Amino acid sequence: MVKPKVLISDKLSSSAVEVFKNRKLDVDIRTDLSPKELVEIIGEYDGLAIRSNTKVTGKVLSAATKLKVIGRAGIGVDNVDVEAATARGVAVMNTPFGNAITTAEHAISLMTALARQIPAANSSTHAGRWEKSMFMGVELFGKTLGIIGCGNIGSIVSDRALGLKMKVIAFDPYLSQERADDLGVEKVELESIFSRADFITLHVPLTDTTRNIIDAKSIAKMKTGVRIINCARGGLVNEADLKIALEEGQVAGVALDVFEQEPAKSNSLFGMDNVVCTPHLGASTNEAQENVAIQIADQISDYLLSGAVSNALNMPSVSAEDAPKLKPYIKLAEDLGSFAGQITTSGLKSVTVDYAGHVATLNTRPLTSIALKGLLSPLMESVNMVNAPAIARERDVNVREVKCDEHEIYQTYMKLTVTTERQTRSISGTLFGGSFPRLVDINDIHIEAEVGPNMLFVLNDDKPGFIGALGTTLGEGGVNIASFHLGRHENTGDAIALLKLDQPVCEALLSQVKALPHVRQAQSLAF
Repeated sequence: MVKPKVLISDKLSSSAVEVFKNRKLDVDIRTDLSPKELVEIIGEYDGLAIRSNTKVTGKVLSAATKLKVIGRAGIGVDNVDVEAATARGVAVMNTPFGNAITTAEHAISLMTALARQIPAANSSTHAGRWEKSMFMGVELFGKTLGIIGCGNIGSIVSDRALGLKMKVIAFDPYLSQERADDLGVEKVELESIFSRADFITLHVPLTDTTRNIIDAKSIAKMKTGVRIINCARGGLVNEADLKIALEEGQVAGVALDVFEQEPAKSNSLFGMDNVVCTPHLGASTNEAQENVAIQIADQISDYLLSGAVSNALNMPSVSAEDAPKLKPYIKLAEDLGSFAGQITTSGLKSVTVDYAGHVATLNTRPLTSIALKGLLSPLMESVNMVNAPAIARERDVNVREVKCDEHEIYQTYMKLTVTTERQTRSISGTLFGGSFPRLVDINDIHIEAEVGPNMLFVLNDDKPGFIGALGTTLGEGGVNIASFHLGRHENTGDAIALLKLDQPVCEALLSQVKALPHVRQAQSLAF
C-alpha cells in the first residue's frame, strides 16, 4: 500500500512533523515555496498542512489532482478558497480549540492596555518623560463588556472578564439561553451591545454577514467614549469609519491585533495616541503554536489513514471512534445512492434519507453525504463525500434526514427516497449480521439482494413466462447469472427482478431485454 504523502508549506513545530512520521505518512517540509512553485508540486500530495502564509487559491487546487485534505493549524481559513476546495472534493480542516485560551488572553491583555494607556505610558517613560497626568485611565471594574461572538474564544473572554468583576453581555445567534446562563452572561441582541457596552470585543469569523459589523452606522449607536478590541479578523471593522470616530471622540480608544490588509506595514490608524496595535499575535504563544500544530497533524493523519474527520469546515465530522461503526453503513449508503442514481433519468428535486433502529443512534450526517455521493456520481464526474452536499444545494435539491428509534421488521434500516421531475422512487437496505449490506425494498416491493459489481434491474408487469424469457435472453447473450432476486406488489401488478451477473450487460443485449414482453424498464448497474 502506497503511504499517503503530506506537504508542510508553513512552519510547524517539530512535534507535528513527528506525528506524521509516527503515523507512517511520507512528509515533505517546504516552507519557502512561491505560489508558482506550490502549483508545480502540489499534484504529488494527498495532504497539505498550512498556517496563514500559504495561499490555497483556485489555481493551486486545480493543480492538486491527488489532494484530499487541507489542514490549517489555527482557526481562520481566509487564505483557503474553501468553495473551490469543496467543489474539488477536498476536505478543509482547522483547529478551533488549540489557540482559544491564548487568543482570549490576548484580548483581555489588549483591553487592560487600552483602559490604562499602557503602550503610550511605556514609550513616554522609556523616553525619560514623567508624564503621570497624561495617562489617566479607566477601571474595568463595574464596566459593561459587550462580546460579539460567544463561541470558544468569546466564552473564555467572558469568564476572564467576569473574574475582573465586569458585567458581560453577549450577542451570538447560536448562543442558547441555557449556555448563557451557564457562562454567567446576559444574552442580548446586537443593538444592545452597541448601546450598552463600555468595551466591545469581537470574536466572530469574517463572513459576508459579519464584514464591517463595526462601521459608521453601528458606531453612531454606541456610547460616547466606547473602547473596541478586535483580535478576530481584519475586515470586521471598517478602519476608515473607525479613524473618523476616534478623531471625533465618539470612540475613546481601539486595540487591534488584526487588520483589513496584512501584513500591515502601513495603516491609517498607525501613530494615533488612542490606538493600540499588535501584529496578529492572538495565537502567538509557545503553547498555542505547539497545540495547533500537533492537532492538525493528527487530524490530517486520521483522515488519510482511517477516514475520521475532525473540525472540517466543508463536510460532516466523523470521529475515530465513529469511523469503524459507520464503515458497513457507508457501503450500504453508497449502494443505495448509486442504485437510485443509475436508474434516475430526469432532474432531481428532493432526497430524503430515513434512518431507523440502530443506525439512527449514530452520526448519520456522513451517511447522508455518502448516499448523495452515490446518487450524484452516475450523473456527473468528480463527486465525493465532501462536495456532494454542496452540489445538491447548487442544484436546489432539497435534502433531509428522518430518524426513528425502531423499525417494525429490522434492527437497523436505511431508506433513500428520490423525487425527480417525473416520479418518486425509493430503495431501502439493512445490515445482515451487523456487517453485510443488503437491499430489502425497491419502490415498496420487498426484495432481499446482495449488491455485486455487475447487476441488472428490471421493472416489469407480473405475468407468467417472463422469468424464463429473461433467463433465456441473458443465456443466449453469453451472460451468466450469479443470483436472481424477485419481488412483486400484489395490488399493483408491478414486479421487479434484480440479477447479480458474472459479466456486464452490453448495450445490444440490454436492448433485447428491454424489448421483452412486459418489460417497463431495464437498467444495467455497476457497483
